[in-house]
Amino acid sequence: MKKVYILLLSCLAWTASAQDGTIYPLEAPKEPNAIPLNTGSVKDQPASETWFKQWGDPMARNISKATLTPFFPEKGKANGTVVIVAPGGGYRWLSMGNEGWEVAEALAKKGITAFVLKYRLFPTAEKLEDFTAWMNRPRPAPAPATSKTENTNPMAQMDLSNQLEDAEAAYAMIVKNAATWGLDTKRIGMIGFSAGAGLTMHATLHSKTMKLAFIGPIYGGMGPVKVPADAPPMFNVIASDDFLFNSQFGVIDSWFKAKRPVEFHLYQNGGHGFGLGNPNRTSNKWFDAFMHWLEVNKLI
Repeated sequence: MKKVYILLLSCLAWTASAQDGTIYPLEAPKEPNAIPLNTGSVKDQPASETWFKQWGDPMARNISKATLTPFFPEKGKANGTVVIVAPGGGYRWLSMGNEGWEVAEALAKKGITAFVLKYRLFPTAEKLEDFTAWMNRPRPAPAPATSKTENTNPMAQMDLSNQLEDAEAAYAMIVKNAATWGLDTKRIGMIGFSAGAGLTMHATLHSKTMKLAFIGPIYGGMGPVKVPADAPPMFNVIASDDFLFNSQFGVIDSWFKAKRPVEFHLYQNGGHGFGLGNPNRTSNKWFDAFMHWLEVNKLI
């Protein structure tokens, strides 16, 4: 009985350490279904791709080779709709589990063919301890927006040329293989989380090759944008206690004034990076709302 008790305590300690905010080294998982996008490498990249774990979630950094991983519904359940899933991580790392694979699996269970886009990132320190120190550096609180037309998101000014090229290559691969994979090219959408939401928006606003049928920026930047005349319907989600919200409604206002379809969910709580959901948060129902939105708009 004593041995069982000690084993139980050890398991609880491991679980607690796996779920806290500490950064742990992680052996790169096998990705047997990942398809190389062959979009090139990253200039001045000093380190090879490595993985770590934080909050119990596998994350990758120093990604120099973009890939696309498909998640197909069970045989006979596919409805033809496609979603490209872009994880977040400030363009310095990717939250591959919480904002990638888990979301893709949930979509596949609904009959949607999902593709997790592992896009190229800006370089970070080679040593995990140096990266950890950078991650734990003091950060000033974001300044409040002084007008409805101000964008306070610092990531809005980043050069996303590599990331956009990766997204366009993913879209092109999906279109090319649509017949083989049983996909409807008129129902290809993209959702992203945090920085992935930023990439989703960037592709919507600037890509000349992607014709997205719908987009879902999930807790992304909320600043105003110039909306194309043919912009796709948008499903937007953020929590009021998310630092990226910052009392801004600019992107929603931009879509509405452009007379493009928009649905916006501002949840009471949820913080940032909740993925499919955290316990006891109102934001946990966003995925169900997203499925309902797709159904009402005849996108599935």
